[in-house]
Amino acid sequence: MIHKSLIIIFLFLLFIFPSSFAQNKDSLMIRQIYSEILTHGQAYPQLEYLCKKIGARLSGSPQAAAAVEYTRYLMDTMKLDRVFLQPVMVPHWVRGQKEVGKILNSKQIGEQIVNVCALGNSVGTGKGGITAKVLEVKNFEELKNLGKGKVNGKIVFFNRPMDATKFNTFEAYGGASDQRGAGPSEAAKLGAIGVVVRSLASEIDDFPHTGSTRYQFVRQIPAVAISTKGAELLSSLLKNDTTLLFHFETHCQMFPDILSYNVIGEIKGSEKPEEIIVVGGHLDSWDLAEGAHDDGAGCMQAIEVLRAFKALNIKPKRTIRAVMFMNEENGLRGGLEYAKIALENNEKHIAAIESDRGGFTPREFTTEAAKEILQKMQVWTPLFEPYGINAIKQGGGGADISPLRNQNTVLIGYVPDSQRYFDLHHTAQDTFDKVNKRELNLGAGAMAALVYLLSENGL
Repeated sequence: MIHKSLIIIFLFLLFIFPSSFAQNKDSLMIRQIYSEILTHGQAYPQLEYLCKKIGARLSGSPQAAAAVEYTRYLMDTMKLDRVFLQPVMVPHWVRGQKEVGKILNSKQIGEQIVNVCALGNSVGTGKGGITAKVLEVKNFEELKNLGKGKVNGKIVFFNRPMDATKFNTFEAYGGASDQRGAGPSEAAKLGAIGVVVRSLASEIDDFPHTGSTRYQFVRQIPAVAISTKGAELLSSLLKNDTTLLFHFETHCQMFPDILSYNVIGEIKGSEKPEEIIVVGGHLDSWDLAEGAHDDGAGCMQAIEVLRAFKALNIKPKRTIRAVMFMNEENGLRGGLEYAKIALENNEKHIAAIESDRGGFTPREFTTEAAKEILQKMQVWTPLFEPYGINAIKQGGGGADISPLRNQNTVLIGYVPDSQRYFDLHHTAQDTFDKVNKRELNLGAGAMAALVYLLSENGL
């Protein structure tokens, strides 16, 4: 009789408080996911192989092709429901021999070598380089006010630092990145023969940061990034000596587009297989280092999500895809192609999560979702609090998943701590030794937990 009464009470409580029981079930499963990844996670050793055995993976390079085969192999061994390559034509830009940068004829120091690197997609100077007087500006308005008469035949030096007062370093990055992306074309419109851009870095150091420039329909001129230490020196010298010269030599070249691939692994949904959840990062990286944080970490975390599901025998209600996007850095061709094929196949992507902010300690998730969907997701916040994630809030999703925006896909960005990211971003410093195993695994756990909740509950 007592046993029967307890059953009746339990069923009554389940009827009155169904969400509490569901949250407890979810909490237990999330605990299992984190425990699996923190004790048996493979993201760290797999990232080590990607960085140390394959290395820099600029689109079109042999290393990018090797990374495609490696990540396909990793997912093939996991006995997923499907692993496949999605062809995509990508840019093939080659840096060539090491760049040279020099301050010349300075009244104060004479000649000084400074560290520079070509901006991605830039044309090269060729042998002998270019030498000219320098005009320093902070923004496009200052450049325009100088006029063609003053700019013609000069090298334009864009020297606007990232705003150190911004706690969100990605906001600071966004506030300075236009000079790299559009600066060479804006300077070319006024007759400049070359551009030097202050590296988009959060510290004063001697490591130049590369990154893409986007030529508009104007004459293409060579462009380099100068280290922040070099930028400070050049700026200080120009204050008292506007007649000094700057010289740089680059040998970069753009070749015809080349065939590459997005790499995709999939676990089919058990109840609603037509609803797809994507988790991913970009497989390509800049050519100066190993692409450990940008974005080898995100790729290995995405693969780890599928590995954890298989290890725990989780049968997701909705289809889960891990996507290694190709060519985020200098073209976004992989993300664009993925969205194009999804539309052609009439696929229904309910959510996409991107990890492309480094493998540091998890902080939060951001999303572009409508208010009512965001509120539904925010109900899950207490489930993440034991693991250091304290918010699911409005914000950006990510570059590779952004083309899915027009297909009613909820875009979600995984956000780790970003205070050190722009010390490494796009530099020779982005190497495997800068990644912490536990931080990387915690990020994979957070992503896997959110994928689980999305699969169980939908949006």
